[in-house]
Amino acid sequence: MLNLSHVSFAHPDCVVLRDFSAQLAPGVALVLGGDGRGKTTVQRLLAGELPPDAGRLQLGGVFLDEQPEAYRQKVFWKDPRSAAHDALTVTDYLQSVQRAYPDFDEAVLANVIDGLTLGPQLHKNLFMLSTGSKRKVWIAAAVASGALLTLLDGPFVSLDQASINFVLQVLAEATQQSTRIWVVADYVPPGDVPLTTLIDLGD
Repeated sequence: MLNLSHVSFAHPDCVVLRDFSAQLAPGVALVLGGDGRGKTTVQRLLAGELPPDAGRLQLGGVFLDEQPEAYRQKVFWKDPRSAAHDALTVTDYLQSVQRAYPDFDEAVLANVIDGLTLGPQLHKNLFMLSTGSKRKVWIAAAVASGALLTLLDGPFVSLDQASINFVLQVLAEATQQSTRIWVVADYVPPGDVPLTTLIDLGD
C-alpha cells in the first residue's frame, strides 16, 4: 500500500493538494488534470523528490519523512524532460537501472524493448534520441525495474500508435498484479484500463 495522510502542497500561484488522504493499492491509479494543474508535482511528491507542505507518505511500511532513502529505493520515477543521463547510451542507462533495482527483470525488459521497437536505439546516446524514443526508454526502465511504486508521467506523449497500444497493454496487465502500484499522470484516462484510484486535479 501507498498511504497518503492529510497531504498538502501548494505552489505560490496554485494549490495542488489540500489535506488529501488516500490509500493506493496494487494496480493502476491515475493523476488526472489539465495543463499546469500539478500532475508532475504530484508524481514528484509520491516519488519522495519533493517534500509535502504537510502530511505524511508511507510506502510498504516505510515513512518518507523517517526513512527517505529507503522509501525512494522502492520507487521508480523519471521526469520525462530529464537530461541527467544524456551522455549515456540507452544500454548503459538501462544497465544502471538494473543495478539500482533488485527486482529488475531482464526478460520483461527484452519484451518491452521489442514491444516499443527500441532495439535500433540501444547503442545511441540518449541526447541523440527523439522525444518519443527517449520516453520509450523511461517506460522500458520503469516496467522492468520491478519497483513497488512505478510512476509514469504522460507516458503516451510523442509515441506512435503501435507503442501507445503496447503501453496500454502493459497497464492492463498491471491491473492484475498483486504487488506493484502504478501511478499514471495524464490529461485523460488510459483507455479502458481499470483504475484503483483517481486523483483529479481539475481542468
